[in-house]
Amino acid sequence: MSVLPYLVAVWIFLTGCYGIVTSRNLIHAVGCLAVCQSATYVLLLAVGYRDGGTAPVFSDVEPGSRPVVDPVVQALALTDVVVGATVTALLLALVIQVSKRHGTVDPDELSELRG
Repeated sequence: MSVLPYLVAVWIFLTGCYGIVTSRNLIHAVGCLAVCQSATYVLLLAVGYRDGGTAPVFSDVEPGSRPVVDPVVQALALTDVVVGATVTALLLALVIQVSKRHGTVDPDELSELRG
């Protein structure tokens, strides 16, 4: 097992976090949050990967004859994609409402939100 997928997941996550921290636009921040979310896809698929593994749904595979990939991890990755798309859509809808009410998407200009 290689550590390369884990390093790629960390690199994608840190790139997204850097974008969030340096963002001067709410739409850009939502996009960077989606990039952070995509790091979890890589991480989940790296956890479920098996060398020489086959799909566990084939009926000709006898138990214990060949390694199979973990279907639970694949289901979690698919669920993660759906949740990520939903969260991104919700955040973009909130950005549209902020833009309509305040006339800007720059977080520094939203002085009414400061405590």
